[in-house]
Amino acid sequence: MSQPNQTRRFPLSQHTIGPFFPADYFQPGDNDLTRVAADATPTTKGTPFTLTGTVRREGGEPVANAILELWQADSTGHFRHPDDPEADKADPDFLGWGRAWSTGEGAYSFHSIRPAGYIENGLKRAPHLNIIVMGIGLMRTAETTLFFPDHAAENATDPVLCVLPEDLRPMLVMRDDGIVDGVQSYGFDILLRGPRGQETPFFET
Repeated sequence: MSQPNQTRRFPLSQHTIGPFFPADYFQPGDNDLTRVAADATPTTKGTPFTLTGTVRREGGEPVANAILELWQADSTGHFRHPDDPEADKADPDFLGWGRAWSTGEGAYSFHSIRPAGYIENGLKRAPHLNIIVMGIGLMRTAETTLFFPDHAAENATDPVLCVLPEDLRPMLVMRDDGIVDGVQSYGFDILLRGPRGQETPFFET
């Protein structure tokens, strides 16, 4: 008995775990926070640095096409945002926000300017970077905060970092990778899920 011809059916978006991102979700220079547009002149204020790292899932498997968004204060501790009461003092040539994505090996990178600390709700914040991770299979964003290794005193009293148990706080301090191509480089590897002491600490907002 012959089998009837069967047309191959391709999965629809409803059959695959999202979220999904359009092909034009990224633009050239999106991971460079030092300029307000890809064709703009970089800010001349502050000290540049690069941040590189990987995004991995449980077991150490690299996560490809993860979306990472980073935002931060400028070199004087101000944001170009209406929620900052001193937004008028922010560097007009510094965007303070960027977007990167991970490669097939899970690698990502950002280029930016070292931020300054500032006062928030009456408390002193250490210089830091805010980062969000999105990707296929993540039903909500994973959000965390990264701290600089050469600000140990400020880190020790930062109200956000101090929310974590003391043994987990070093996990949010970036790695000093030295000078690379004439620019200070820091590293931070993200593990989306894993045992305590290995999984990156994330915050609920």
